[in-house]
Amino acid sequence: MRKYLKVFDIGLQNTFVYRWNFFFRSLFGLFPLMGTVFIWGAIFQAKGGGINNFDYASVVYYFLLVLFLDSLLTPGDDEWQVAADIRDGQMNTFLIKPVNYLAYRLALFISNRLLYTLVTLPVIMIVFGVFHRYLAWPSSWAIWALTTLSVLLAGLIQFLIAYSVALFAFWMLEISTVVFIIYSFEYFLSGHMFPIGLMPPSIQAVLKFLPFPYELYFPISIFMGQVHGAELWEGLLIQFCWVLLIALGANTLWQQGLRRYQAVGG
Repeated sequence: MRKYLKVFDIGLQNTFVYRWNFFFRSLFGLFPLMGTVFIWGAIFQAKGGGINNFDYASVVYYFLLVLFLDSLLTPGDDEWQVAADIRDGQMNTFLIKPVNYLAYRLALFISNRLLYTLVTLPVIMIVFGVFHRYLAWPSSWAIWALTTLSVLLAGLIQFLIAYSVALFAFWMLEISTVVFIIYSFEYFLSGHMFPIGLMPPSIQAVLKFLPFPYELYFPISIFMGQVHGAELWEGLLIQFCWVLLIALGANTLWQQGLRRYQAVGG
């Protein structure tokens, strides 16, 4: 465990070098948020009422939470780093040492996301302050606890998907196409573009069995008090099962990929 804590520490130091890059990226990333808020304002004004369980205030609140979770959970360039290790032969270093590569990458992912969130937190707090009238914090400690659990599972899902996609570098020289395809599904079906609750019930019934809504939409729905009782526990169970399934798939890709690995370079 000590070696992975050291990796975590190294990850913090490496990420801190790019702190201003992260800060300005988050600062200028507010423009799409402002555009989204204005667009939804026009939509609700034209409609003259709410849509499903959402009104204008709850949609603004939703996208503020998306802004925070996106900085906390979404992998940065993890796919490209793993693919580079495979393509350039840097994986040799890990294969000859008593290091679990998945645990190594997870430690770097956690350190990167924590520091990125801390660096961008001032910007996020300013945005939350500007839109404070739309915020409605949960009063129950259980909601906070269940949301935290769901956020942890969501982070694992996002990391494991990125890690699994990167392992295709064992078979492909360039994984950018696969990354783009998966990212498109994630952006559209995770609730990043719009709340999944705005979709027709029939589509929501299908999406509940896919991993993507559990990356953003489901944790936010818990926090906003939009899922309760059996539906909440069923969602957490599905979310946990996806973590196990994707981890199993990643392990399978790793084992099969090592059989093809030629250890060129490094």
